[in-house]
Amino acid sequence: MAGKIYTVSQLNKYLRQQFDDDIILQNIMLKGEISNFKVHSSGHCYFTLKDNLASIKCVAFRFNAMKFRFAPQNGMKVIASGYISIYEKDGLYQLYVQNLAPEGIGELALAFEQLKNKLNDEGLFDSKYKKQLPFYPKRIGVVTSRTGAVIKDICHVAKRRNPLVKILLYSVLVQGENASKEIVQGIEFFNKKCPVDVIIIGRGGGSLEDLWAFNEENVIRAIFASKIPIISAVGHETDYTLSDLVSDVRAATPSQAAELAVVEKDALVNYIESLKRDCRYKAYNLFSIKENKFNLLWKHSIFSDKERLLQSRQQELDFLNERLNKVVTDKYMNKFHQMEIIAEKLKVLNPLNVLQRGFSIVKQDDKYIKNIKDIDMDKSLNIELSDGTVETKIVQIKEK
Repeated sequence: MAGKIYTVSQLNKYLRQQFDDDIILQNIMLKGEISNFKVHSSGHCYFTLKDNLASIKCVAFRFNAMKFRFAPQNGMKVIASGYISIYEKDGLYQLYVQNLAPEGIGELALAFEQLKNKLNDEGLFDSKYKKQLPFYPKRIGVVTSRTGAVIKDICHVAKRRNPLVKILLYSVLVQGENASKEIVQGIEFFNKKCPVDVIIIGRGGGSLEDLWAFNEENVIRAIFASKIPIISAVGHETDYTLSDLVSDVRAATPSQAAELAVVEKDALVNYIESLKRDCRYKAYNLFSIKENKFNLLWKHSIFSDKERLLQSRQQELDFLNERLNKVVTDKYMNKFHQMEIIAEKLKVLNPLNVLQRGFSIVKQDDKYIKNIKDIDMDKSLNIELSDGTVETKIVQIKEK
């Protein structure tokens, strides 16, 4: 008795069902070497996975291929995971790849090296593109997390070195799926909407995966495109990211980034003094050159009528001397005025000057008292006035 006759499509459908019902085939991992790797215009990836004895066709649909953190290449040994099924149209069974990882080396480590080599070939790490940090930045933009220790360390160091410098924070995620996008937005914000003199990007230490947002290609290109100098302060001294390579200056820690960005008050005063000395030296030098030139002309034999020559050149010499004095005086007064403004601002910040205006500073156990919650009723208070200190006992505390 003849058996049932099936169509080709019925057979392929039946076989597909057998594959789909097999527990092992629906969650399988294969290792092998990639060959014939191609990316279709749709974004799907097609390749063959082979060993010494056999091969299997593989496909990674676009939504899975987009999750690969490295670029698959022919000859690369990988571990592919996914499920095996039959394409009913031609009866071809193949591995539908959901995840792909390099064999023997971490996925992120390989992705790091591939992107590093690619960007290096484009010249993004070339020193000729590095921008110099300004000597006296007044506004510093920081792209980091609002809740991390990075912003606290930067603010602490900046306040100690120069309290007149303004710190502006653009809060971002520093790890996770959306972190790189937010970091790019922070860099663009300071470049386009809120101009600053220097940008610091950073976060605390962590693993390669924790720091990965600072290795993303969109972040690297945003740093390179920035018109404002950028200091990279990612992780600890031993941590290393692509952001460090492309940024204008790399700091080992966020605190060091603030040290590099903010000039100390004393250094600023010394700089102004050096400008004054430089102005005096150049003025004296210029006057000496003019005087020597005049003396040479005076002694030259062809100028026998010295009185007539002196009269014809005296007015020009007086004019040059007057002009020189004015230039030197104007430049000196301008720098002196800048120094006075800075000195006045520093004077306002001096707490001793506040005491001169009738205010006082209250301490207990050498700690400043800011509100009544800081007071210990059993201990005395020290009240610091402009001309001395008063020790007093607490009788009663009244809340407002």
